[in-house]
Amino acid sequence: MAQFELTMPKMGESVAEATIIKWTKNEGDSIKIDETVLEIATDKVDSEIPSPFEGKLIKKLFNENDVVQVGAVIAIISSDANASVTEAPKTAAPAAQTTTATSAPVASTPSASLDFSGSDKFYSPLVKSIAKEEGISLAELDAIKGTGQEGRVTKADILAYLPNRNKQAAAAPVAQASTAASTPASTKSAIGVPDNTVLVQRPAVSVGAGDEIIEMDRMRKIIADNMVMSKHVSPHVTSFVEADVTNLVQWRDRIKKDFEKREGEKITFTPLFIECVAKAIKDFPLINVSVDQTGTKIIKRKNINVGMAAALPSGNLIVPVIKNADQKNLVGITKDVNDLATRARANKLAPDEIQGGTFTLTNVGGFGNVMGTPIILQPQVAILAVGTIKKKPAVIETPQGDVIAIRHFMFLSLSYDHRVVDGSLGGSFLRKVADYMENWDVTRTS
Repeated sequence: MAQFELTMPKMGESVAEATIIKWTKNEGDSIKIDETVLEIATDKVDSEIPSPFEGKLIKKLFNENDVVQVGAVIAIISSDANASVTEAPKTAAPAAQTTTATSAPVASTPSASLDFSGSDKFYSPLVKSIAKEEGISLAELDAIKGTGQEGRVTKADILAYLPNRNKQAAAAPVAQASTAASTPASTKSAIGVPDNTVLVQRPAVSVGAGDEIIEMDRMRKIIADNMVMSKHVSPHVTSFVEADVTNLVQWRDRIKKDFEKREGEKITFTPLFIECVAKAIKDFPLINVSVDQTGTKIIKRKNINVGMAAALPSGNLIVPVIKNADQKNLVGITKDVNDLATRARANKLAPDEIQGGTFTLTNVGGFGNVMGTPIILQPQVAILAVGTIKKKPAVIETPQGDVIAIRHFMFLSLSYDHRVVDGSLGGSFLRKVADYMENWDVTRTS
């Protein structure tokens, strides 16, 4: 009977690890080909890993909440099927055990009761596990400078910190959890907050009789962390424009049936908005930038990758990305929008499909809202909200004089990072997006 290795699959160029959130099969269970063995998570995307073999699960090499590197063997499956695959190793150790064995010993008592609720920073389950094993306090962990996405502390960061821990601990200021002003300067720098800024401490919250306590799910915790971090990092300013989108609305109403018949796709307003945004970004490329971790350098992006915020059935939010939106025609953008939106709702997005965005569009009008003040998705510097489209009476100038007509209007609101986007740039860009919408070519076929 052959034994086969089930490995953590590659999930995109920028994804190096994933967290196991649930085993759907136990040791000894029979497995069919393509049957789901476990569920994993990378940032906001949850995925299922199916078995490429038929047989029996004889060994799980990792536990739930373990963080596993891409390519690592995660389970052993026995099968009678003939296949040319690598046989399973005799022994294998979970990641947390390997990490402890390779790290330098530190004379400290493990802190099994380490409480992470007092930190505004996100830590992966593996980093938390190492911190507990090594007796690292929350204040000490917060002070470690992270090299991961958005300044997060990675496995490599905490392992690099351990050998010099005693020296660093002696030099670091002692943090007192009871006062917000005592937050170490290194922690503030890691989240982009000036050292002289006093961070606000979370208030105590009482629970009354009959109140219901709802535990945040994993995605909601990540969203909360990212939103708080974005407000710390970027001074937000929001500008507003009201656009007359009558031409755009009437054009879509006229062509949508023929478009669906010809292309096999329904055309919503979202692809039209994305096309206008991509054109405006080409006119104002300094909207398509990021600020590096030091806060002193501007990274001007070559590609125009427009993220579109999508609400999930769970009530959470995800932002799949239309890559190189400026290089695609309206048919291509429409196909991408429909495909990504459908798979987002079905939790079938690949990790790479929510990575690499350089600008984000969110449609608050889908909930009947006329406008919004969205929070920037870091490390981008701007996000556009489009409101609901409403009919209004308007004064129209004609050669024969002014007349009152019923027109379709929509508010656009742009939140931008005032460190690098001033009112002139932000306002001009927003006006240009509105101009492209208002001057939509009603003679075009697609």
